Amino acid sequence: MWALLKSLLAKWALFQVLLRALGSLAWLIPVAFILKAIGIPALLLLLFLGAPILIVLAIFGLPLILVLVAGGVLIAAIFAILAIGVAALKVAVPIVLLIWLANWLFRSRENPADDLPPTAPDAPPA
Repeated sequence: MWALLKSLLAKWALFQVLLRALGSLAWLIPVAFILKAIGIPALLLLLFLGAPILIVLAIFGLPLILVLVAGGVLIAAIFAILAIGVAALKVAVPIVLLIWLANWLFRSRENPADDLPPTAPDAPPA
């Protein structure tokens, strides 16, 4: 009986420790969803860009290991370009938004008639 109680208490304690450890990692779930939303399309893009290159290299009769190495290098280069583009967007988008906001806040409202589209001139009297 004591062995059963000790076993149940040990399982319960282990379950509590495991639950706390996994609970502390719960903040990673949204990060995983974001990476999944970005990573899968990026991998599909790499697939569609890299597969024809690998096929062309194989058609030329290069050894398989050389085709895989060259394809891996090309796919890595494409992924690096994509990563640099995303990093550039992370910098450029806030700057563009701040400039747009500053222009919107500080534009002059002295003559609001300037914002209206021009009207067609009246016809000369006959």
